[in-house]
Amino acid sequence: MEEQLDDVFIFDHPLIQHKMSKLRDKHTTSKEFREIVNEISMLMAYEVTRDMPLREIEVETPICKTKAYEIEGKKAALIPILRAGLGMVGGWLELIPNAKVGHIGVYRDPQTFEAIEYYCKLPEDIGQRDVYLLDPMLATGVSSVACLDILRRRGVKACKFVCLIAAPEGIQTLREAYPDVPIYCAALDQCLNEHRYIVPGLGDAGDRLFGTK
Repeated sequence: MEEQLDDVFIFDHPLIQHKMSKLRDKHTTSKEFREIVNEISMLMAYEVTRDMPLREIEVETPICKTKAYEIEGKKAALIPILRAGLGMVGGWLELIPNAKVGHIGVYRDPQTFEAIEYYCKLPEDIGQRDVYLLDPMLATGVSSVACLDILRRRGVKACKFVCLIAAPEGIQTLREAYPDVPIYCAALDQCLNEHRYIVPGLGDAGDRLFGTK
């Protein structure tokens, strides 16, 4: 189940909320953190893809022929925002193994807090795919909007943004820039602090995923 507010979907599934508590704990090791991010991502992918269109087909079981269903329509593309978004890809590929994976690298200028692009590699047919933009944290929303700008310039029309934790400020920024892009998150936190980190959050997702400081 999920709570919906103005095209913002907040997952309240007990398994997701239990695992989110483990992520927030500062004593969780990098190995555990990576495993839990992967698990939560897979659980979220199951729900985020709920509206994938199906078409009826016929298959033959060991007993008889019967009608069944397969996914139709555009194929999927997963776009993690480097570097923390990489931690979410594995869980999605468990469910959609044929999805193509692109990468967009942006970093936040420590003085201006503006997003600066440093890498972009996308599937050639990205404009014909259903795109899932992945990033564990939606803080200011500046990086997410910058990535959506890139995707729109490449012809992407169908896109969903998926994160683990969002701040109200980030949701507002993303909604104002791209009101047509649904936002999916496992938790909506209180606010940003003076350093633009989410409170209570879980710290720096990239550092905790990869054991860096």
